[in-house]
Amino acid sequence: MRPVEPGDLSAAEVAAGFAAGHEEALAEVYRRWSALVHGIALKMLGDRADAEDVTQQVFVSAWRGRSTFDPTTGSLPAWLVGITKHRIADRLAARSRDQRTLAAVGGIREDMRAAPTDDRVVDRLVLADEISRLDDPRRTILGLVFYEDQTYAQIAERLNLPLGTVKSHVRRGLLHLRDRLREVTGGPSGS
Repeated sequence: MRPVEPGDLSAAEVAAGFAAGHEEALAEVYRRWSALVHGIALKMLGDRADAEDVTQQVFVSAWRGRSTFDPTTGSLPAWLVGITKHRIADRLAARSRDQRTLAAVGGIREDMRAAPTDDRVVDRLVLADEISRLDDPRRTILGLVFYEDQTYAQIAERLNLPLGTVKSHVRRGLLHLRDRLREVTGGPSGS
C-alpha cells in the first residue's frame, strides 16, 4: 500500500492492502464499511447491542480470514456482507437456543412457585446451591435474573456491563444449571 491519506485510496487499493495484511487497510475497511455492516445487522436483528456485537465479530472474522479473500474475484464490501449474513444467522440461532433454555428454566421456576412438593424443594435447593457455586459476575447476574426478575438491560445497567456480556453469562449459566439439575435429578442429559 502506498503512503497516502486513507481517504485517498481507491476501493481496490484498500482491498489489496487488506488482503495483504496491512493493519492500516483494516482501519480503512472499518471506516468505510462498518456503517453498512452495522446497518444490515441492526435491520435484521432489531437490537442495537446485538448489531454492535455482530459488527465487531464480522471485522474480527474478516481480518482473521483475510487469506480467503481474493480482491481479483470479488469486492470487499460484498465479501463483508456475506460474513455479516453468517454472523446474523449465528446470532438468531443463539437467540432461539436462549429462548428454549429460558423457557425450560422458566418452567422450572413457575413449578417452584407453586405449592412445593418434595421434588420441587429438592430442585429449588439444587438450583440455589448451584447458583451460589458460580463465579462472579455469573452468580450475581443469575441471582438478579432468578430472584429479582431483572431484565438483561436492567442488569447490564446495574452492573455496568455490556448487554452482550450479560446475555452470554445468562446463557452459559442456564446451560450449566440445566445440566446440573439433570445430573442431580436423574433426568435425560443434553438437548
